[in-house]
Amino acid sequence: MGPANPWSPNWRPDPTGRRLVAIRSSRRGAFWAALLLWPLVLIAVLTTQVPPELFVDPRAMVLVAAISWPGLAILGAALAPTAIGTKTDAFVAAVALGIGAPVAAITSALIAVAIIFVISTTGEATGAALGLTIRLGVLGAMRFAPLVAIAVAAWLVVVRSRRILLTG
Repeated sequence: MGPANPWSPNWRPDPTGRRLVAIRSSRRGAFWAALLLWPLVLIAVLTTQVPPELFVDPRAMVLVAAISWPGLAILGAALAPTAIGTKTDAFVAAVALGIGAPVAAITSALIAVAIIFVISTTGEATGAALGLTIRLGVLGAMRFAPLVAIAVAAWLVVVRSRRILLTG
């Protein structure tokens, strides 16, 4: 354990204030990533063309979209401290969020589909449902890529805009 760990006997308060700035930026990044990116996930899920031979309850689709919300928030929280650094760091964080947001949403959707299928069925169709989820998720991510880029740019502006207020 190092001195930055509050459970360490050698812990000391941060005299520079960087820890507080990182905590606040993480909170802001999580909030804005979830707020800006989750509606895109919901739109992608609701506009997805499910094969006609499969009946998917719209409530289950909204539930799958809702479960992706925490993954997007965690990704935004993890990248926000980097985004308030230099302009190069901010650009790299934005690219990481732009690539990582669809991945986080699809991964969360896979977890949700697996849980829903295991609970509601015998589990035989789970593999096919996961494959269909991956296919439809990737198609949805490609279809809404320009909107993801706009949302990521807005996230970057919002996260960086309050940097001056937090650092003094």
